[in-house]
Amino acid sequence: MGSVTNAKGLRFAVVVARFNEIITNPLLEGALQTFKQYSVKEEDITIRGDTTHYDAVANSAASGVLNAGLSSGVPCIFGVLTCDSMEQAINRAGGKSGNKGSEAALTAIEMASLFEHHLKK
Repeated sequence: MGSVTNAKGLRFAVVVARFNEIITNPLLEGALQTFKQYSVKEEDITIRGDTTHYDAVANSAASGVLNAGLSSGVPCIFGVLTCDSMEQAINRAGGKSGNKGSEAALTAIEMASLFEHHLKK
């Protein structure tokens, strides 16, 4: 919990698919719990839903996230699961492999804090 987790004054957006809510809901909950743990205020989190299915997500999301980060100068975290089975998805949404939503939220906090509090001078 070092200085790169200082979330004071930072805002975050989370995009969540409505497809496969059995997986996406635990990922969202993991992300929201992590934001809360690091004192991110609810009003500083925007949640947006509805992405398309696997091929579009896997192919377009990575490119879109990269482009958004490069063109805006704002850190964008790629927290999309690309799984071959429901078992893999469940394991990554709070099962044996942890909660990748929580990990993505922590990465977002670290990158935004690093950018805002350490690199912008």
